[in-house]
Parts: sequence; structure tokens; C-alpha cells
Amino acid sequence: MERGTVVLTKFPFTDLSSAKRRPAVVLTADNLADPDVIVAFISSVVPAVISAIDFVLLASHPDFTTTGLTRASVFKMDKLATLDKAIFTGELGHVSPSLYDELKNRLRIALDL
Repeated sequence: MERGTVVLTKFPFTDLSSAKRRPAVVLTADNLADPDVIVAFISSVVPAVISAIDFVLLASHPDFTTTGLTRASVFKMDKLATLDKAIFTGELGHVSPSLYDELKNRLRIALDL
């Protein structure tokens, strides 16, 4: 599984009380020896006010169809998790290299790098 893959997975609530099946984007390079990857949460609930950390992908974006998402979505680059690839229930698609670069910029803001 390569960096930029959009997957469907159980994503834990921040208090670990439960998890919900959600799309997420893989942020780490594939390492066959390690079953874990770092992912960022994707939500179809686009807030009225967008933070500098979030990236909104509209259905009109030229790269939208390659992601496998079905509606406008927000990539929450401050909602990260390290998950075992075995819990992924499928691959939806991929983000383009230019879109991944934009996500990296938002991640740098989120982590103050």
C-alpha cells in the first residue's frame, strides 16, 4: 500500500471509546515488514469555516475522481492515527502527487514543522 492511497478503515474516536468506519489517506511509505501505517481522517462533513490545517476537496476538483470519494470531503490533517493495514476494509483510490503535496503542506502546519 503506497503513500497517498485512500482507504476505508475503522478510525478511532480520540477518547478511544469506539471507532467508526471512515475513509482515510495513507501518509507513510509502504514498508512490507511493518503492518502499521499512519493515516489522516477524511470527512464528508465540510465545516462552514475551514482551518489552515484542513484541505477541502470539492467534486469539481480535477483529481476528485481518482480518490474514490463520492462527495466533497475534508482531509483533516490534524486527525492522525497509526493503524494496522489488516483493519482496512478496502482501497477507494489515490490522491495525485500534486494533491499529496498540498496535504503535506497542511500536515506541516498541523505539526508546526
